[in-house]
Amino acid sequence: MADIAPFRALRYDFAALEGDVSARVAPPYDILDENDRSRLLAQSDRNIVAIDLPFAPAKCLGPAHLYERAGRTFQQWIADGTLVREQRPALYVYHQTFEFAGRRYTRRMFIARLKLVPFDQGDVVPHEETFGGPKEDRLALMKATHANLSPVYGLYRDAEDRIGEAFAPAIDRQPDAVATLEGVQNRVWIVTDAATVDTIVATFRGKKCYIADGHHRYNTGLNYRDWVAQQLGGELPAGHPAGFVMLVLGSMDDPGSLILPTHRVLAELGDMPLDKLVEAWKPGCEQVAAEQADVTLHHGATGREKHLRFTHRAILAKLEPHKSAAWRDLDLAYLHRYLIDELFKSARPDGGAPVIRYVKAEDAAKQTARKEHGIAILCKPATMAQLRDVGEAGDLMPHKSTYFYPKVATGLTINPLN
Repeated sequence: MADIAPFRALRYDFAALEGDVSARVAPPYDILDENDRSRLLAQSDRNIVAIDLPFAPAKCLGPAHLYERAGRTFQQWIADGTLVREQRPALYVYHQTFEFAGRRYTRRMFIARLKLVPFDQGDVVPHEETFGGPKEDRLALMKATHANLSPVYGLYRDAEDRIGEAFAPAIDRQPDAVATLEGVQNRVWIVTDAATVDTIVATFRGKKCYIADGHHRYNTGLNYRDWVAQQLGGELPAGHPAGFVMLVLGSMDDPGSLILPTHRVLAELGDMPLDKLVEAWKPGCEQVAAEQADVTLHHGATGREKHLRFTHRAILAKLEPHKSAAWRDLDLAYLHRYLIDELFKSARPDGGAPVIRYVKAEDAAKQTARKEHGIAILCKPATMAQLRDVGEAGDLMPHKSTYFYPKVATGLTINPLN
């Protein structure tokens, strides 16, 4: 099963900053562009994006000199005391408090190292496909810094909250660091008590880790591990830091662990009426009241909406007989594989596939549909049970199936790999 360990993180000098690292942390690199990078660096030239985002957007490999510069900056920050090394191995309790849809939530997590294992061993379970470009970018940065700068976000099952209870005495005090980032309050406690750490590590040993966010980072960790092994003659010594990856770990059973949908926009449809798409999808859908719908279609030009329920889910067993029942139960599997791949072609004269945009917020999806002459498909979120079941069946969800809110912050801890 999954094997975690404490580590001596590199981190900002919390005491020197009076515990507030708001100006130093950032959202994950993969949702930032160059404008975001400039905005964050305007708050502080020591913001973590100066190292973690040498090339933006980080969807492909950038020029070599940018990664080299990031590596030099990283070493400079260590030398001048911007970053300090934890004196003893620690686990880092990490809470995020935020509001969503009028409710206040606290998502309770902790930061640790996880022993890297291939996905096919079953101890670490993915749910999304990865792509070559982002992994090349991350590997170049890891080779330049020899560190995990941005954590993977992983989930585990803990209905009885044994891990939360074990941490409770160690965090019955003020946090060691706080950061407000995009309206989310982040709090961190450093836990070095050996008995507590040993209890957490032992408790986690019987669990699986389900990757929620950061599949590219995890895969890059595997690639970096193998690269280091080659540099050392083909074998990595037992316990070598490169054999681990830094994760933020949260319970699937935590009420603060929210999954939001990513909506789809069928763009560049010209003057296609909404009714034409509804008619094309008639073999697989029926119009229903909003509360009964699986998806809602929003016509960008007119603002008209249609609420549809899926009526022919059994078709996926014919179209994808090698996929699991858990995968075939996904709304997005039905939407993409049947409605878009099979039925959409009858809605347009050329029979071609649509241009698809992926948009997180509902209002933004409607705006995109209006600006790009399209139709927004407003989706429901996947559930934790679906993520777990699809992963354990060995399948991967369709692209952009999950949006874990809020994003975990980058820059609270850094994991040295040498």
